[in-house]
Amino acid sequence: MISEIVIVQHPVSVCVPQNYKVSLSVRAVGTGTLNYQWFQSEDEIPGGTGADLVLSAQRTQLYVCRVNDQYGNWEFSEWVKVKVLDIPRPLSRLPGAWRGEPHIAVHPASQTVQRGERVTLQCLAFGMPAPQYQWYKNGNLLQGKTKETLQIENVDGDHEGSYLCAVSNVLEEKWTEPADISIVPTVVHQSPVVKRLTATDKVALLIGNLNYAHHPPLLAPMMDVHELANLLRQLGFRVVSLLDLTKAEMLTAINAFLQLLDRGVYALFYYAGHGYECAGRNYLVAIDAPQPYQPENCVSVQRVMRLMQERRTALNVILLDTCRKWYNQNCAPSEIRSLAPLGNTVYGYATCEDAEAFEVQDGERSSGIFTKYLNKHILRPQKVTHVLEQVSEDLGRDPLVTGKQVVEIRHTLKDPRALSDPIQTAGHTGELRLRDLCWRRANDLPKRRKLAFPCGAEVELSFSALFSNVVTVFAAVKNPGPVALDCSLSLRSNPVLEDVFSDVGHSDRMESLLSKENNCESSLRLCGLQKLQKPLVIEVDLHYTHADRKARLKESKLEDIGRPLVAQCELHKRKSPEASAGWEGREGTPFLSIDHRQASYRQPPHLPQGRPCRPSTRKAENAWKCVTAPKHPSTRSNEPEENDETEILQCTTCSR
Repeated sequence: MISEIVIVQHPVSVCVPQNYKVSLSVRAVGTGTLNYQWFQSEDEIPGGTGADLVLSAQRTQLYVCRVNDQYGNWEFSEWVKVKVLDIPRPLSRLPGAWRGEPHIAVHPASQTVQRGERVTLQCLAFGMPAPQYQWYKNGNLLQGKTKETLQIENVDGDHEGSYLCAVSNVLEEKWTEPADISIVPTVVHQSPVVKRLTATDKVALLIGNLNYAHHPPLLAPMMDVHELANLLRQLGFRVVSLLDLTKAEMLTAINAFLQLLDRGVYALFYYAGHGYECAGRNYLVAIDAPQPYQPENCVSVQRVMRLMQERRTALNVILLDTCRKWYNQNCAPSEIRSLAPLGNTVYGYATCEDAEAFEVQDGERSSGIFTKYLNKHILRPQKVTHVLEQVSEDLGRDPLVTGKQVVEIRHTLKDPRALSDPIQTAGHTGELRLRDLCWRRANDLPKRRKLAFPCGAEVELSFSALFSNVVTVFAAVKNPGPVALDCSLSLRSNPVLEDVFSDVGHSDRMESLLSKENNCESSLRLCGLQKLQKPLVIEVDLHYTHADRKARLKESKLEDIGRPLVAQCELHKRKSPEASAGWEGREGTPFLSIDHRQASYRQPPHLPQGRPCRPSTRKAENAWKCVTAPKHPSTRSNEPEENDETEILQCTTCSR
């Protein structure tokens, strides 16, 4: 039977107190006069013959409406549930001007239990439409926990923490009061219980610069940032990872990062790329920094540290995998001074003063030696300074850098804080919601979607990201349709975003890391999303042979995917941190634009068979004495020479 009836508005499920008057509505269009019949479960409702059904809710029931016309056509609406919560007053009393927004009647209750027991947390709320539930632990979303009741079997130490539930419908979102789950401690010889240190949240900003316009490119920062980001997520950090930033972009990203910091937060800032030291201050080199080095073209680490401390965080960790060669020691000393002692800051430098930091290539991957050992130990549940000491000891035993690179650790910690400390929120706060929102916006990918072409073919677009400013678009023909043969696809973007990784000789493993989708006919990798100032449009070209006409044809579709990942944060619109966050002074003068023409990146030399380790410097000419290749000192006297180390050192094991 061909129906000529179209339901344009379906009824919606609701959740209300007992005896509450509910109105269910359906709207339909069709030919001639339409008739309605409402059903409760499978039984017709006497008198329920209008587009609107008004009832007094007594108990939970299912409802559906049948719409038919005078020609024998009919169509059923979607089933809806009128859920009745029988909750005693005053909990079930609704606000006087209730419009249907979520009203939480029962909040979850804190519990102290024995290890191994079962815990049940419950949240009950009214709403029209019926509300949806999402549980959080310590401010982090619990995947799949979307019921009114959260049940935990065999409670252990991992389940301790603060739980709350977000209740929402199309009108509003509301949050329950926090419910703390704690385990009765086991008293041994009546020893005093040591209070476990916690964070109210954990936030990390990772920046890796590798494709420089005026300095030699690097390979390791991409893998280093990717692997460290994954490990930090396992520790509960909200991570934003960015590659290849100009100075202006670095400052706006750092400023956005600073706005997420508050009392009790653990903050981690990591940078991998070129860097140098001047008058006791460390500088991070942006990808557009010209030669020779000037502080005003780079980012001052000490300024970042000071601004992090001003946020009164519980822990600040600054990790720098960059060189610290002294440069231009006659420049004016920095006027930046530390804040009053706060006892909350840790600095982990890949190398000591006036020395270089090295990266190693073994044919499959590139890694900074410092970050290699950092990633090995960072998940350990130990004081963060102890973790860095283990990194220092491992690096000191590495024969590739013995006598050439030594980790330097500085700290002002007064408490044994660890990156593995749990997150414990005192309750839902505006700051927590802001951090959650900003983190989600910076890591939000477009949803999969299907494109229908005039020839009848269907093409699916999917998306993947390994960094917060790099997205890969994948296209695959899901249904060629009745006439399209030998289909192929090509992708373009508007505006055009360059794939900077295609210009540098990455290893097979690094290339596979950047393309993580199987069974796709075409892919398009887009970098530098922080530069995006308007929605991104993907143009999909479908090339095919017409089954009947035997002609090779092309059809195109445009798909607007909005602003993916960090583009949603619109960093280009943010007020410069030089003006808003205290980046004043000679070293913090406003960024001056320079030529952004495409740099001609140098291919790294091919490795001999056997994949010997290939150390290279992150910044500045290194001083290794190798018999295989002579050293060529720089002809410049006012700037450290920057070059990938070309000497090949034979070794028995390869760094990974």
